[in-house]
Amino acid sequence: MNGTTAYLARELSAASPAKRVAMLIDRAIGSLGEAVQAIERGDIQGRWNANQRATNIIETLWRTLDLEKGGEIAANLEKLYSFMLNRLTQVDLKNDPAPAREVATLLEPLRRSWHELVQREAQAAAAQRPNPSDNAGPDRRMTVSA
Repeated sequence: MNGTTAYLARELSAASPAKRVAMLIDRAIGSLGEAVQAIERGDIQGRWNANQRATNIIETLWRTLDLEKGGEIAANLEKLYSFMLNRLTQVDLKNDPAPAREVATLLEPLRRSWHELVQREAQAAAAQRPNPSDNAGPDRRMTVSA
């Protein structure tokens, strides 16, 4: 495992579920951009690798949906992920960057929503942490002498 992979593995394992989803969506969008660039430079293997990585991520997001707890939102995501996976087959079949761009565009609002949730979680966690300066009341003054 190289340094970057090890770092990402540590980040992912320490992340909240919302942060993990946000990281996966970021990676899928990045991979789709790599697929488009590979097509533009005629790199078939690079296109396939990048598109496969994005496909695997979207499949993971799809497989991990909890349709019972997620209700209508999960059902809509299931349809969206299915559509995305269908479109991504066209990237390799036709060496066409348009479906990759389309899927990246569809992922972008999800990315923003998950990152917003991660930020709200971080703010809520920060609000629950005790502030060390709160312990320094009038009876707990520190005397410093030279």
